[in-house]
Order: sequence, then structure tokens, then C-alpha cells
Amino acid sequence: MKWITERDALIAQTLAFVQSVTGKKDDLRPPESPPAAFAVVTTEIVTVQAIAAETDPPPAVSPPAPEARPVQVPPPRTGGDFRTEMQARIASFRKHQERFEREREEYCAATLTKVRAAIRDAAPPPPAAK
Repeated sequence: MKWITERDALIAQTLAFVQSVTGKKDDLRPPESPPAAFAVVTTEIVTVQAIAAETDPPPAVSPPAPEARPVQVPPPRTGGDFRTEMQARIASFRKHQERFEREREEYCAATLTKVRAAIRDAAPPPPAAK
């Protein structure tokens, strides 16, 4: 149940931070039962914000402007060009699948040959004792 109190403390802390940043206290309400650590956490946040407000902010550095790159638009495709490309891709896919099928068949044949040789060369089973 400790995680529930930690969750409630985090929610209360977040609400206090939002209220201190926006200055609105009517819209946001903390949970029904704020934990005892809420006051300590809120005080720490206010102290940190007060210290941060007293220091000079670093000078604003604008990021370098990105280089403008021309947008490359592909040329419009004609119906025949698209059809030709699809047929070429399908043919390539089928060729690839046929190669896989051939390699599987070769592997299976080699494995069966090894198993048959191992069975043929194996010693006969010992006679059964009666």
C-alpha cells in the first residue's frame, strides 16, 4: 500500500507545481486525503522555484536554421509501368520461394540419408532375456 501513498504524494506535488506556475488554484484540486509529506514536498518546490527565479536566466540561444532541402517528388507512374514493376517483384518473390523449397528438399534428403546410414551401420539390438 506504500505505492498508493507515493502516488498520491506525486499527484499532490504535480498539482501544486501546476498551480504555482499557472497561478490558478480554483481549477485543480488535490486528492481527498493528501499525505503528511505533502507540505514538505510543496515547501521544497517553492524554495527551489524562488531560488531559480533569483538567478539570472541564461541568454536565449536560437537553434541554427535547418538547411532547406528540396523535396523530391517521384515522377508519376503510368499504368503499364506499375504493372511491369509488380510483375517483376512477383517473379523475384516466386524465384526466392523456389530456392527456399529446393534448399529444404536437399536438407531433408541429406538428413534422411544420414539417418538411414546410421540405422544400417548400427549394431543389432541385444537378444531379449526370457
